[in-house]
Amino acid sequence: MSDCIFCKIIAGELPSKKVYEDEQIVAFHDIQPASPIHVLIIPKKHIASLADAGEEDWNMIGQIQRAAAQIARELDVEESGYRVITNIGANAGQIVHHLHYHLMAGARLSPLGVHN
Repeated sequence: MSDCIFCKIIAGELPSKKVYEDEQIVAFHDIQPASPIHVLIIPKKHIASLADAGEEDWNMIGQIQRAAAQIARELDVEESGYRVITNIGANAGQIVHHLHYHLMAGARLSPLGVHN
């Protein structure tokens, strides 16, 4: 996807502050953090959202969860707590249409809820 910002980061065309990378996944600090620690975890394969994942993608999606736990340990927030979330579609606030998970920590986060 030549116009996808996350695909450009994966390809090395845009800079990022990486905290994790393996053959399927890359994670980096969000450039517009919503919490003191805000890391984006993305598959290297372009998938628009969780709703677009195929049967062949579920193992990799499980690996994203494993990577999130490892990143939390390495950033020393495993004990204090962290949030891992993905947005699917406009009503959920998805802006970049490449599957990504937000790992947020470093402060007491507000409860999730419906806003008007």
